[in-house]
Amino acid sequence: MTSPAIRFYSSVRNVKDLSDTQRIDLFVYFLTEDRGEPSATVKKIGDCFRDCDLAVPKSISQYLSRGLSTKPRRFVKVGTGGYKLERHRRETIAQELGGETHTVEIPTELRTLEEQLPDGPGKEWMKEALDCFGVEAYRASLIMVWIFALDHMFNYILTHKISDFNAALAAHPDQRTAKKVGQVTARDEFSILGEEMFLDRCKTAKIISPDVRRILGTALGTRNSAAHPSGVTITRAKVAMLAEDLVLNVVLKYPV
Repeated sequence: MTSPAIRFYSSVRNVKDLSDTQRIDLFVYFLTEDRGEPSATVKKIGDCFRDCDLAVPKSISQYLSRGLSTKPRRFVKVGTGGYKLERHRRETIAQELGGETHTVEIPTELRTLEEQLPDGPGKEWMKEALDCFGVEAYRASLIMVWIFALDHMFNYILTHKISDFNAALAAHPDQRTAKKVGQVTARDEFSILGEEMFLDRCKTAKIISPDVRRILGTALGTRNSAAHPSGVTITRAKVAMLAEDLVLNVVLKYPV
């Protein structure tokens, strides 16, 4: 799987013409602005070089230290052993990358949740959802997190609970809908049921608890408000709370 460092590095124009020191600046930008880390360390910068199959410069530490006192300054010190780009250097790099994009800080707890996810398409999807959060595209972030949680439940049931789900579906009083599906054998067949009915059958089959059903129901209502033009404001706090709820109480609680 392509690492985030490789994706970032490969997106930079004329990257092969950069000097080692310019690449160090670039990786400090990647770590602190793109990845949202509080600072860049010598080790993390070296890891970026290694991820991109580049020779690691021996002078990273000295270059960072000198950059604290150059005119103009290139770096500012953060804590013990950490560095960030000085504001004007950061803005220059942002412009060179195609224009500065205003970003907001992604809460640490959300990045921590992302790191807990197993490697695979779901983790990549969640990263993109948080990238949307970082540029204040809160509706997009919320919708992507909901899709991720729902898709995860589809996969969980198909892998572990399909017999229980189908038994609950067969017992549903609205047999018109149930007969359209019959026995679910593939992921796409869940969509015929509709999301509310799907969640209700999960609860009836005791695949999820009543509390998890409420969490999913609340998230679905918020998703419905966000999924079409309306006067509803989707706030940063609402998206953060919904994402944390769904990852902790759904995705991580029901591993595939």
